[in-house]
Amino acid sequence: MNILLLGSGGREHALAWALAQSPSLTKLYAAPGNPGIAEEAECVALDVTDHGAVIAFCARHAVDLVVIGPEAPLVDGLSDSLRAAGVPVFGPSQAAAQLEGSKGFTKDLCARAGIPTAGYVRTSSLDEARAALARFSPPYVLKADGLAAGKGVVIAASLAEAEETLAEMFGGGFGEAGAQVVIEEFLEGEEVSFFALTDGTTIVPFGSAQDHKRVGDGDTGPNTGGMGAYSPARVLTPELEARVMAAIIEPTVRIMRAEGTPYQGVLFAGLMLTADGPKLIEYNARFGDPECQVLMMRLKSDLVALMLACATGTLEGTQVALSDKTALTVVMAAKGYPGTPEKGGAIDLSGVEPGAAKVFHAGTAMKDGALVAAGGRVLAVTATGASVTEAQARAYAAVDKIAFPSGFCRRDIGWREVARERG
Repeated sequence: MNILLLGSGGREHALAWALAQSPSLTKLYAAPGNPGIAEEAECVALDVTDHGAVIAFCARHAVDLVVIGPEAPLVDGLSDSLRAAGVPVFGPSQAAAQLEGSKGFTKDLCARAGIPTAGYVRTSSLDEARAALARFSPPYVLKADGLAAGKGVVIAASLAEAEETLAEMFGGGFGEAGAQVVIEEFLEGEEVSFFALTDGTTIVPFGSAQDHKRVGDGDTGPNTGGMGAYSPARVLTPELEARVMAAIIEPTVRIMRAEGTPYQGVLFAGLMLTADGPKLIEYNARFGDPECQVLMMRLKSDLVALMLACATGTLEGTQVALSDKTALTVVMAAKGYPGTPEKGGAIDLSGVEPGAAKVFHAGTAMKDGALVAAGGRVLAVTATGASVTEAQARAYAAVDKIAFPSGFCRRDIGWREVARERG
């Protein structure tokens, strides 16, 4: 099979690495890719916003499956254009991708389907939002409705901070994403990420992970796209996973199908494990980043076969096989992230011993034959072990062998589970 993978981040490098292991793969193309992805695929220049150009590439290169990594092309409707041209796609339609593209859409769907989630109000003006704050107590959860690259959620500790944030959101500080704002009840508990594959009817669990959103150790500082993750998240017990499937995932797939917008692809549920049970924080319409890196390290199944089954409605009877080992990834970011990152910093990976860890490229480029930083999150250093403690030690041992003077990382990825393992 010839496959086209769209994207250029750490998630896509992990997907490329897993796809390349499939015995059914003939040729893997990636657009635009990155230097790490280039080790697994032929990187091509392709504007994913030009649907006609993508379709023409697929026809020219006899592409049998397109895998859409990031959310923006899904919300832009690229999967619809490809399906209309007869090209199988791993990724939901534009209508189904509203689960990520509009937080308000998802909250309303939860209300219709009786899916447990935080209480909320959708607002479309600053005055309306300020008035709605009276219905909540601090801390206030404020979410830009649209796509904001993982940075559209602000937890405001006080009313003054909430009003200031709302003024920024409605004032254009979050771009078009802030044209509407969802205000939510603050949920207490531990966060966990859960993934499931679906072809629109059949649903297959794909495992759990725990991300670390805050930039600093001890979960301090501003939110980021994710500074590290580990999988599985054992705090999501088999019993809780069954509740998540029955109360959250299955009703979502059912109502999406019933309302004429069947969901095909991976459904990524961000959950809060509250005293009342798991509640949905938000949905994403693609694999998480950096959760994808740890899931792919544990995957034993043929990723090509799984993705094709989702794309062609043939998932029934399929299961996802994951290693019992723990995988943990540490994101190395460029100084300044999540603000303005320092680009161009030299990176030397030669000190990492083969087999010690897998270094997924997230924001890298080649300049004059040398590897340099070209984004905020630059590398995802990933290792496995019999426990989170062991995987963490191996990942940080590899981090310490990487020469990246203008980079930094958190030093406590997996800290909650490490503490639990120590008892």
